[in-house]
Amino acid sequence: MVRRGAFTLIELIFAIIIISIAVMSLPVMSRLLTNSIDTNLVQEAIFAAATELNEATTKHWDENSIDTSASTPLAAVINIDGTCEANNLSSRYRLRPGHIVEPYHRHCLNDLNQIEADTNTNNDVEAVEDSIHADQSIFLNPTPSQSGYKNNYTSSLTVNYDPSFAGAARPNLKQITVSIKNSNGDTLTSLNTYVANIGEVDYYKRSF
Repeated sequence: MVRRGAFTLIELIFAIIIISIAVMSLPVMSRLLTNSIDTNLVQEAIFAAATELNEATTKHWDENSIDTSASTPLAAVINIDGTCEANNLSSRYRLRPGHIVEPYHRHCLNDLNQIEADTNTNNDVEAVEDSIHADQSIFLNPTPSQSGYKNNYTSSLTVNYDPSFAGAARPNLKQITVSIKNSNGDTLTSLNTYVANIGEVDYYKRSF
């Protein structure tokens, strides 16, 4: 018997079964693909928040860390806990325990009575407080649903003053927290780091 290119009944049944399986699996595949995209977006949001956290730590600990009357714009230590040497006749004047007696190392402010500002009112000084913000979109996409994404992820940055360690407040530290939220306002994760009131080291300038 010669076949003329027609399908047998068994072949048609197998073809129908395969097509049915493929059709039934499409919603599953679509859901898996969507979940994968959302997971990747969450990861990207966390990476973006970590970058934001790192940028905040590069700024000055406080606006009042900068001595505007000094010859250098580097940050100094604010005498918050009263540990800076106040005797101007001492070789350790304006140094706290642990500081090195060298002109280009860390030292306390000239004004030993200066307190921390905890503000972002001085536009000439980039301090931690300049990074504080309420919820704002992480991705440049104000209408995420129109692009096939379910969520528009936002981040907020806060500063906690005098964070507690071992039951004691630490006035020389500031805790920076970046929180990631989805479109429903649910917090997905929070990233934390600390910045300390330690001042900066000046560059050593050698001439020949």
